Amino acid sequence: MTTHMPARFDQAKAELFAGRLLEALNHGALCLMASVGHRTGLFDAMRDLPPSTTSEVAASAGLNERYVREWLGAMVTAGVVEIDPSTERYLLPAEHAAFLTRLAKADNIAVFAQYIALLGAVEDDIVNCFRNGGGVPYDRFPRFHDVMSEDSGQSVLSSLESHILPLVPGLSARLAQGLRAVDLGCGRGLIIIRLAELFPHSRFVGMDLSREATEFGRAAVAAKGLANVEFMTVDLSHFDRDAEPGAYDLVTTFDAVHDQAKPLGLLQGIHRTLKTDGVYLMQDIKGSSHVHKNVDHPLGTMLYTVSCMHCMTVSLAQGGEGLGAMWGEEKAREYLERAGFRSVETHQLAHDIQNNWYVVRK
Repeated sequence: MTTHMPARFDQAKAELFAGRLLEALNHGALCLMASVGHRTGLFDAMRDLPPSTTSEVAASAGLNERYVREWLGAMVTAGVVEIDPSTERYLLPAEHAAFLTRLAKADNIAVFAQYIALLGAVEDDIVNCFRNGGGVPYDRFPRFHDVMSEDSGQSVLSSLESHILPLVPGLSARLAQGLRAVDLGCGRGLIIIRLAELFPHSRFVGMDLSREATEFGRAAVAAKGLANVEFMTVDLSHFDRDAEPGAYDLVTTFDAVHDQAKPLGLLQGIHRTLKTDGVYLMQDIKGSSHVHKNVDHPLGTMLYTVSCMHCMTVSLAQGGEGLGAMWGEEKAREYLERAGFRSVETHQLAHDIQNNWYVVRK
């Protein structure tokens, strides 16, 4: 008879792992405090300050000194802010400000830190889903469109003309001449509003499930006096059936396919509504469909967490597929092929470490 013998317990390995967990606790706390620093404008205020007291930092940001003092404690112990013990003055080094302020644009990691607090707010709902199935609907994420809009603003808008439009040769010229375009899952529509400003001879439509988001877009359009862009509050679950055949020269989705109830149906609808010589530009999460191939992904844990606590669950809440953010390039290409597309090019942008950019044609 063979007796199973437990493997030798590796004490050094255990202690190393425990250290990683302690580090993770501090990093999670740092994300919360970085979110606070971003939302309150503390990072932006400190960017231009010389070494300053807590009162001077608070006054510069227009905030309560007692809260700022405690926040600075977290920033110092995290190695984000430096302190001079002899004067008790605080400094945000320029090298750190380069990744924490609004002037950093696409490099501002503090914007992404906001997702930790947003996702933590629905932890009870997610735990219930683990036990009982189902999903968490969009209306349980009240600030999500705020953060997604800001995220899109710094990662897409900042490079729209310089990097994104050039992915499709001749697209800018066609837009200047005038074409019809639709952005599906448009959120608040910052991207198509910008396109409408840049290309007044083209016409743009933004479609999204969220009424709050589309109403925000309509208000922004009215404030800018634009007549070549409109917003529609639409459930894209049946876009394969509802799409107008051959209606658009250009279709775009920005990180929107994977959290749809029926992602394949959406792609089939895009194929249907795209003109024969049209182009579909799809931004979606960069990664593999196989977990073991994502072990070295610089944002792997973050993206699987966002998927579990938002992308996947909002799809399941609609009775959908629950594809998840980390569906991966292999699955994306499979779905595009099943939808009828025959030409798929994958591009990466140096400033965008979390997304692939697909140029897709019939």
